[in-house]
Amino acid sequence: MQLTLWTYEGPPHIGALRVATAMRGLHYVLHAPQGDTYADLLFTMIERRDRRPPVTYTTFRAEDLGRDTAALFKQAVSDAYERFRPEAIIVGASCTAELIQDDPGGLARALGLPVPVIGLELPAYQKKENWGASETFYRLVRALSGARRDTPAEPRLCNILGPTALGFRHRDDLVEVRRILDQLGIRVNVVAPLGASPGDLGRLPEAAFNVVLYPEIGRAAAQYLEKAHGQPFCEIPPIGVGATRDFIAAVAALAGVDPAPARDAADSRLPWYARSVDSTYLTDKRVFVFGDAAHAVALARVAAREIGFRVVGLGTYERGFSREVRAEAAAHGIEALIADDYLDVEAAIQAAAPDLVLGTQMERHVAKRLGIPCAVISAPAHVQDYPARHSPLMGFEGANVLFDTLVHPLMMGLEEHLLGLFREDREFHADAAPSHLRARSLRADLPPPSAGEGGPRVSEGRSGRSPAERGPQRKEGAAPVMEVALTPEAGFPSPDPLRGPPSPAEGGGKAVVAAASSIWAPEAERELKKIPFFVRGRARTNTETFARERAIPLITVETLYDAKAHFSR
Repeated sequence: MQLTLWTYEGPPHIGALRVATAMRGLHYVLHAPQGDTYADLLFTMIERRDRRPPVTYTTFRAEDLGRDTAALFKQAVSDAYERFRPEAIIVGASCTAELIQDDPGGLARALGLPVPVIGLELPAYQKKENWGASETFYRLVRALSGARRDTPAEPRLCNILGPTALGFRHRDDLVEVRRILDQLGIRVNVVAPLGASPGDLGRLPEAAFNVVLYPEIGRAAAQYLEKAHGQPFCEIPPIGVGATRDFIAAVAALAGVDPAPARDAADSRLPWYARSVDSTYLTDKRVFVFGDAAHAVALARVAAREIGFRVVGLGTYERGFSREVRAEAAAHGIEALIADDYLDVEAAIQAAAPDLVLGTQMERHVAKRLGIPCAVISAPAHVQDYPARHSPLMGFEGANVLFDTLVHPLMMGLEEHLLGLFREDREFHADAAPSHLRARSLRADLPPPSAGEGGPRVSEGRSGRSPAERGPQRKEGAAPVMEVALTPEAGFPSPDPLRGPPSPAEGGGKAVVAAASSIWAPEAERELKKIPFFVRGRARTNTETFARERAIPLITVETLYDAKAHFSR
């Protein structure tokens, strides 16, 4: 066991709770101590649901451990049934209660309740949240789907499997997938778990095939339905324009319909922009992708094939899907990162030196420390990544959302550079007068511009307060706050691969630290500031490495350009 500050997935009973919360008429009795009830906050605070999850906790205390905790659990199950009258009950133990070994499933079935009772065995110390959601859904489908149909199913009738509560954009993805199926003339029989009841699971065999949107949740159930009820399934998450077209073709083939109505209804701005001259700014930008397996693989393909980025890192925290991620990484000529320790991911990002990070909430924090633009494309995520508005990732509208998600961070970086480039211009600096025609009369009290500069620094603000009132300012020559990887087109490519990435002592890390033996001349610092901030960090690192290797004590403008020429070879 490893103690960590952050974790990508919770224990498996959280996955079971996601399935229970997504469904109607299902209640979850969880054998758990006081303190494990924190799970409610995941839905009411982050997903902002308007009702509590359908869960009853036994909430045993320390003094209860010397008594009969099994009796406490049975009483909790009885009380939950009498109060909520669900169609079905699932029972299990949290990671703490698992150590007591009270057998929740056997205890609940012994009560003889008039509804199905499904016991869950979720090994908290070997498995994680997504596995727990998958196992819970599989157990429910196996227990409630009923016998195999004797009559053939309607070929244009399907089930949608995988969406859950607290799923990353699951609600919005479902809207887009339904729209595609409607354009193809395919009817949806059951959507599960999201919005389904135990009775709805009994109608699953009526469909001709299944559509699995999220393999980490729905694959096990789909495989069971294929074996027990002869239902084939499509497992292509329609994320991106290319994947959406592949999804349409696959679903149309299963239903025996023409894919043209949905395929020709494509309404995405991503393809035309990728073909436009404006997109050359994005070409070959280095991107690092990390998240759950389905989203990581899909976003790597979108970034490389549909926008023109270069994938320099790809990984997942889901070890059960490592084969798919490794195969996709190999297609990009890199080695996949399979890790559930955010510190390992941070080290990999730092070594890859990307221009953009596509990851989870953890990578958002990592990229912020490293000064790299970032977009969240996978769970775990925070409240801002569960918008109240419609914001899918799937379908053609989802491709529009991805277009904004991937392009905007880099475009805003360009704007930031232009603002910084003109911040000391005589007409545009922070303390410039409202009109250049009245500048001398209105601002006669201002001190003259410093030597070699067009005016006061933008960091001094417009308020006209004294330096003491404004607080400490960034010193001349200090490293900029936002510094990320340097692109080849800027003339400062990555360091020699044989040397590897710079260590924090050599200038790597979240801020570029100048070596003690390298001192920047003022004119070299001013020249460095003309380089866009999103590549300035690598320029500083390469220049200091160049100077250190040649024992150059003072970095001048000539040293800066000599280093550029050296690393551009």
